[in-house]
Amino acid sequence: MVRISIPTLPPAPLLPPSALTLLSPTLAASHLAAFLDKGKGKTVILTGAGVSVDSGIRAYRGEKGTYSNPNYKPILYHELVEDSPRGELFRRRYWARSFLGYPPVRDALPNPTHIYIAALQHLGLAPNLITQNVDNLHPKALSLLSSHGAPASTKSRILELHGTLAKVHCLKHRHEQTRDSYQAEISRLNPIWDHEAKEAERTGRRPRTNPDGDVELHGVDYNSFSVPLCRICKAENKEETTIVKPNVVFFGETIPPSVRDESLDLITNSSSLLIVGTSLATYSAFRLVKLASEQGKPVLMISTGPSRADGLKGLEKMDRVAGPILGKYLDEVVKTNSGPDIDAVKKYLHTGVMKRPPEIEGPRAEG
Repeated sequence: MVRISIPTLPPAPLLPPSALTLLSPTLAASHLAAFLDKGKGKTVILTGAGVSVDSGIRAYRGEKGTYSNPNYKPILYHELVEDSPRGELFRRRYWARSFLGYPPVRDALPNPTHIYIAALQHLGLAPNLITQNVDNLHPKALSLLSSHGAPASTKSRILELHGTLAKVHCLKHRHEQTRDSYQAEISRLNPIWDHEAKEAERTGRRPRTNPDGDVELHGVDYNSFSVPLCRICKAENKEETTIVKPNVVFFGETIPPSVRDESLDLITNSSSLLIVGTSLATYSAFRLVKLASEQGKPVLMISTGPSRADGLKGLEKMDRVAGPILGKYLDEVVKTNSGPDIDAVKKYLHTGVMKRPPEIEGPRAEG
């Protein structure tokens, strides 16, 4: 039996703050400006769960890089798809918890850091983004800027490395539907759970939600929960109505080859790599940084706490919160430039929510 564990960071000695970490905000923004100028609009951005903390979504890892909730046991991919009564129970557990946990993720709004990153894309300063996040907040931020003033750079791209919670699909025929439509079907089949979900939303007493939209429930009998099968299969009179899975990569599941290849191509065709809000604990993200390093490309990381890439050749690191540095840099950009794309960025530059998860205190976590 293969043992699958949740990625975490290997132990590493504590290092003194780097010279970049100790720079004043103004000088740190100047360093970022020089880094992006050298990139000549071909810098790729890589983000993780730390970017979404200020939108009220908890990160996976804390300030020391360890898994922030070691007692949490997510459903693994092979458990979700297992064709057995045991697999059915795993699916009931997953979808019951996700049914309660999805609304806070769905309703979350971009925070200032999302807006700053969208501005970098919109202005063509770093048009391509690879994100490990499944919360749909980067697309929301970019569409906000693109809906006012000039459209975002035609070369802008958001690659969701680990998928998105906003869609689901069936395993056999790959029929895709929106998560909202599937959520509505769950509500219809589970009136008692639907009542509990609405009550939690009304009172604000929602259970603790993880970045993947799962929540923690204890002492619950999941046998009463009904999991909808693929309605598109049913409508097409398929002989087998199949299991539905969210469009996210589960622990123990491999990234689709097309996504993997596109992520590698983005790095290969880039001039440099800017990393924001991640510890790079998952290999799917770390290998992109490793590739950039092997290709001799400049890499700048603005993130708090240890990371898997610390000490990697060619990597510069600011161990600090990224948002204020990005914002200060963009203030100078919009001050010295003009045009409809600049006007759109000016309108939204320092907007965004600030809603940190109640469980998080002190230094922010990264993912």
